[in-house]
Amino acid sequence: MTYHPKSDFMAVMMERGFLADCTDYQGLDEALIKGVVPAYIGFDATAKSLHVGSLIQIMMLRWLQKTGHKPIVLMGGGTTKVGDPSFRADERPLISEEQIDENIAGIRQVFSKYVTFGDGTGDAVMVNNAQWLDNLNYLGFLRDIGRHFSINRMLSFESVKSRLDREQSLSFLEFNYMILQAYDFLELNRRHGCLLQMGGSDQWGNIVNGIDLTRRVLDNQIFGLTSPLLTTSDGKKMGKSLDGAVWLNADMRSAYEFWQFWRNTTDADVGRFLKLYTELPVDECDRLGALDGADINDAKIRLANEVTTLCHGADAAAAAQATAREVFEKGGVGDGLPTLTLTQSDITDGISIVQLFVRSGLSKSGKEAKRLIAENGARLNDELLNDTGLIIDAAALASPIKLSAGKKRHALVTLE
Repeated sequence: MTYHPKSDFMAVMMERGFLADCTDYQGLDEALIKGVVPAYIGFDATAKSLHVGSLIQIMMLRWLQKTGHKPIVLMGGGTTKVGDPSFRADERPLISEEQIDENIAGIRQVFSKYVTFGDGTGDAVMVNNAQWLDNLNYLGFLRDIGRHFSINRMLSFESVKSRLDREQSLSFLEFNYMILQAYDFLELNRRHGCLLQMGGSDQWGNIVNGIDLTRRVLDNQIFGLTSPLLTTSDGKKMGKSLDGAVWLNADMRSAYEFWQFWRNTTDADVGRFLKLYTELPVDECDRLGALDGADINDAKIRLANEVTTLCHGADAAAAAQATAREVFEKGGVGDGLPTLTLTQSDITDGISIVQLFVRSGLSKSGKEAKRLIAENGARLNDELLNDTGLIIDAAALASPIKLSAGKKRHALVTLE
């Protein structure tokens, strides 16, 4: 539908490409004009960091706060113990409470870069749904909450249907997830006055469940808004690169590697990504995205700098760009490259070049490293590498050596 928003937040969501669907465009828009709207997005605590795939949701919460409203970051400390079955072919492995708490602490570090936490009206808060889920009385929950859910309706949701259509097991444990998520919305409305849940479009069914439950139990009007499920123009899922997830915490993915991920954006995605992942004016995003030929590389560098500045700071972005210039334009080593540091004990009898490619993260396995070398895709100090049996000794590591996998992925190896 065509809707012309009056509120700043809805205008940003629509202009910059964040909006896939909304349960009530006009009702939400009016609520946003009337006063501060507390809104939440839920995140599983399955790792110590979020990755680029979650960045669209993080930016939504950032824009929410920038336009005068209150972000609620809901950590699934309780629901992570169960596992979200949405569009998965199997159950998630269960993790311990201690690990969940550790993961939440790591994820808070990510959010502190994008939103301001505090006690003020528009300050962000991080809430853990274990607060109300851990001590639920099962029979009371069935009586008061479970009776509002239709199994027939739940079976029709795409996240469940796709699993059943493939005749894959869906445990009762996981089936409860959508009830618990709906209950989260009810509790956030009751405890924090939360009026809006946001999430990816695959969460539409869960969001609608929460709105329906809250209306039935509390008789309150609340809203849902979804963002598109993002893939790159070549059909790949956002958040992954050749060597795994692009984490947002620097201790899990260096600022240089993060910068390089954005620098390698496909031409067709540059304009769209500038709107979603930076705060540059929309007109400037369109101008940069329309560049072609060699000029599009300037737009990619601008994208990489802007996104890296938000996530890791301006100094890290500048250092990453300097490293890239040193490595790519001047053929140098570049101090900011990911580095593998070996000890004397690692190289007592020397270490194979294949093992170095694996340990530095440039190859996932020895087999992959050998294939890379055999296909002329590997370089050692910018020289073509064609010997899979090469052994590197202490003398060769008197100064750092540079490994390259293809034209865009590099690592340093040093000796303590």
